[in-house]
Amino acid sequence: MGTSSSSYAPKTVYLDVDGKMQKVSETTYNTLINTAIRLVDSEGALVSIDPTMPTNTPKSYVFLHFCFRAFRINELKTEVTNRLVMLEKRVELEGLKMVEIEKCKNDLRKLRDEMTSKGGGRVTCGCKYSFTEDGKKLSPRRDVPNYPKYTLSQETIEALKKPTFDVWHWEHNEMLSCLEYMYHDLGLVKEFNMNPITLKRWLLGIQENYRNNPFHNFRHCFCVSQMMYGMIHLCNLQERLSMTDMCILMTAAVCHDLDHPGYNNTYQINAHTELAVRYNDISPLENHHCAVAFQIISMPECNIFANIETEAFKHLRQAIITLILATDMARHGEILDSFKQNVDNFDFTNHKHVTCLKLVLIKCCDISNEVRPTEVAEPWLDCLLEEYFMQSDREKSEGLPVAPFMDRDKVTKPTAQIGFIKFVLIPMFETVMKLFPQIEEIMVQPLRDSRDHYEELKQIDDAMTEVKPFSSHLVDLKNRGKFHLRCMLKINGTNMEYIMADSLYRLLRRKKQ
Repeated sequence: MGTSSSSYAPKTVYLDVDGKMQKVSETTYNTLINTAIRLVDSEGALVSIDPTMPTNTPKSYVFLHFCFRAFRINELKTEVTNRLVMLEKRVELEGLKMVEIEKCKNDLRKLRDEMTSKGGGRVTCGCKYSFTEDGKKLSPRRDVPNYPKYTLSQETIEALKKPTFDVWHWEHNEMLSCLEYMYHDLGLVKEFNMNPITLKRWLLGIQENYRNNPFHNFRHCFCVSQMMYGMIHLCNLQERLSMTDMCILMTAAVCHDLDHPGYNNTYQINAHTELAVRYNDISPLENHHCAVAFQIISMPECNIFANIETEAFKHLRQAIITLILATDMARHGEILDSFKQNVDNFDFTNHKHVTCLKLVLIKCCDISNEVRPTEVAEPWLDCLLEEYFMQSDREKSEGLPVAPFMDRDKVTKPTAQIGFIKFVLIPMFETVMKLFPQIEEIMVQPLRDSRDHYEELKQIDDAMTEVKPFSSHLVDLKNRGKFHLRCMLKINGTNMEYIMADSLYRLLRRKKQ
C-alpha cells in the first residue's frame, strides 16, 4: 500500500430516531446499519447497539431503514442530475461540430459499402429506412435539425422560374428556402392548410434522406424540383391544371429519388439486393423512393397533409406514387407513346390526358440537365459518369454484367450524351412542345445546341485519335502561334486532306480544356 494519505473526507449523516436527531459519520452509519440488520434477540426484537440508548423496537428500526433508503434516493437523484447536466453540455458542444459529424457519417457509409461489396452473397440496400418482419416502419436515424430563414431577392425569385437557373451556386439551407418559397408561391401552403413549421420540418426530413452520391443527391432533387417549378410557370400550368395537380407535380419532384443508393435498378436486380427481393425486381429503386417519402410524411411533425380529408390524401398519395414510379427509365417508351396518342387532341378536362401529361412532365424534369446552359449542365454529366463508373467498377469486382455506357474503359462524354440527347431528350421535349410551343426557344433549342456541341466534341476526339502520332508537330504549330494556310500530313502512308492550321489550333485548344 502507498504511504500517501487519502483525500477522501467521510460524510456526516443525520438520523431521526424516535424524534431525536442523531449525528454520525458515514462510516459509523454504514457499520450501524449492517450490524443492526444482523442483531435480533430470541423474541425477534432488535438489540440496542449503543448501551446508552434504549432498545430499538421493530417499529423504530423500520423507520431507521426508511431514512436510510430516502438518503440513498436523494443521493442518486443528485448523481443523475449531475450526469444530465454533463450530457447537456456534451450535446451542446457536439452541436457545434456538425461538419465533423457529417464527415464521419460519410466515412461510415463508404465503409459500409466497401464491407458490403467484399462480403459476397446477397447485398443489403443500406437504406436509412428499413422494415421489420411485420411490416412496421422504423423512425429515421436521427431527428432533423433546424435551418435559418433566407430572404430571397427579387432577382433570385425571377431566376427560379427559368431553366437557366444556376443550381451550383447554392448551399443546402438556401435550396431549402427556395423550395419552401415555391410551395408558398404556388399557393399550396394555403390550399392544403399546411402548417409552415411542418413544411420546414418536412423539407429538412427530405434533405436528410438524400445520400451524398455524386449525382443522385439533394442537389439533384432541388434541380428537378426547380425545373418543375419553371415548367409550371413557362407553360402556364396554374391556369390549366388544378391545385391538387400542382401539389402532386411538386411533391413527386421533391421525393422522386429519396435514399437513392447510387446503384441503379439493373445492379439491384443482378446483385439480388434486399430492395430487388422486396419489390420482386419491379422498379425496386422507385418503389423504395415512394416508401421512404410516405414514411417521412407519416411522422406527425413532418405531415404536410395532416389537415386535409382522408379521401383527398389517398388521391394525393396514389398520384404521387404513380409519378415517382414513372421515373424508371425502363418505362420511358411506354409513357411517351401514351402521351403521343393524346397530344394532338389533348383535353385538359380529361383525367387520363392530364395524368399522361404529368407523367411526361416529371420525366422531362428528371433528365433535364442538358436543357440548362453548358456551364451548368456539363458538371452534372461529370457527376453522372462518376456514379456510373463507381457502379461498373463494383459490377466488375462482383462478376456482374457491365453496361457499356457505364464502363470507364469504353465511354466518353460525347458518346455518353449524343445518343441520349438525340433519341431520348429531343423526341420527348419536341412532343411536349406540340402542346406548349413556348418551350421551343428556352428548352428544345438548348437541347439541339447541346447535341451539336457533343457531336463536334466527338469529331475532335476522333481527329485527335487519327493525328496522335503527329501530336508533337501540332503542338509545335500551336506554340509558334503562326497560321499557315495549309499543312500536309501523312497518316498510314496516305495523303490526308489539307487541314486548315487555324482549325488544328482550335482543336488542340479545346482538347486541352
